[in-house]
Amino acid sequence: MLKNITLSADEELILKARKKAQRERTSLNATFRRWLRQYANKSVGKTNFRAFMATLDYACPGRKFSRDEMNER
Repeated sequence: MLKNITLSADEELILKARKKAQRERTSLNATFRRWLRQYANKSVGKTNFRAFMATLDYACPGRKFSRDEMNER
């Protein structure tokens, strides 16, 4: 059973979120429900490493770094 709730957020932020959801061919409501499900089911102190790494798939260094390069400060 779905239950309605009321949330408050900055108007500009809501407009940006709605536009993003539209580009992703979904609704802000569906996006929020997906986030809420993930938030509620997340175990405290435990991280699903593969899911976390999947969120970083946009980052690509373009090449492999040598050990010395990785340890430079």
